[in-house]
Amino acid sequence: MRKILSTLLFLITGVSPVLAYRDIGTVEVQADNRSIPVRVIADRADLSALAQRAFAAHGRYRIADGGYAAYTFRFSLAGASQVRVDIARGVGAEPVASALVPGTSARNALLRAADIAVEKTNGMGLHGFFASKLAFIGEMTGHKEVYVSDLFCGEVRRITNDRAIALSPRWAPDGNRIVYTSFYHSGAPDIFLMDLGTNQRMTFESFKGTNSGARFSPNGEQVAMTLSGEGETQIYVSDANGRRVSRRTYGDSVKASPCWSPDGSRIVYASSPGPQLYMISAGGGGAERITQGISRFCAEPDWSTANPNKIAFTIKPGSYQIAVLDLSSGRSEQVSKAPFDGIEPCWLADGRHLVYTARTRYDSVLSILDTETGKSTPISKRLGPAHSASVWLR
Repeated sequence: MRKILSTLLFLITGVSPVLAYRDIGTVEVQADNRSIPVRVIADRADLSALAQRAFAAHGRYRIADGGYAAYTFRFSLAGASQVRVDIARGVGAEPVASALVPGTSARNALLRAADIAVEKTNGMGLHGFFASKLAFIGEMTGHKEVYVSDLFCGEVRRITNDRAIALSPRWAPDGNRIVYTSFYHSGAPDIFLMDLGTNQRMTFESFKGTNSGARFSPNGEQVAMTLSGEGETQIYVSDANGRRVSRRTYGDSVKASPCWSPDGSRIVYASSPGPQLYMISAGGGGAERITQGISRFCAEPDWSTANPNKIAFTIKPGSYQIAVLDLSSGRSEQVSKAPFDGIEPCWLADGRHLVYTARTRYDSVLSILDTETGKSTPISKRLGPAHSASVWLR
């Protein structure tokens, strides 16, 4: 079983289970002169703490500790699930904007209101991402199960009770379904689809061999995955119900971690030896290698929807770290600066920040990474081991 798990970790994530040894915490970076000092106030203690936490994790902002603030964000509870945000500029508190923001709860409304504050003040055209949803693997029951939560790991809900090993959950674009891999039935990895509205699970793919790494296309009409039923693990594509399965890659090398381009026209994936990243047309055909020079190990690609020129991926210059490929220049750059492992990157809505797994021998923690400064902020510490996050961008 241990050998199967080790192999499957590469097939799904491209990462071997070798861990570093350091504690996981916030990675602070040198002050960025482009960051905006803000004062963040809310009329309820829990909402104030959440708002402070959100803006402290955003690389474009820094919390003004009693000093000058370029903006003041004031959040007021206006109902059971409504929050009013008032934005003022400078020392004179010149009004800039205000909005009454509904949500599914007071907490969700606060995060949506904070996104409005970001969009009104960041000055760089960045989208807000605080109201994103996460699907991830947690081990709170002693088993690897699929959970969903908000971005800051509040309103957590366990959606599987397989009492097995679940891996690699991914949202459908509509936010109502999650596809994931589990050893639930036969002790071999199969792909399952969970409907969050009905809590009904269906077997999505259960071919002989490995069924893993499933990921919806941007329009939700297709799913890319890796299957090994015909020999070496290759990339396949099905419709949204797991039917009309069609092979996309060939050859003797092992393929892993397929990810769609934002327009759905291409698929990027990791392939041995190395591994390295390759790209093909979504309809199949010849593959193009797209990583060069930065590392002999390049895996776990995630393509930014906000910036179609950016692909985040995992490298191994020593410990595992996160890198970003700029397709317009063909250049890759390491963007994480942590003393611990960084794996499993997943972009947030602004094309600047991402969620990733920070990992040591003793723990794994979901964290937010600012790819411009390298600042890393843990978000899931209170939940115990957590990893393999997927972001739904609402």
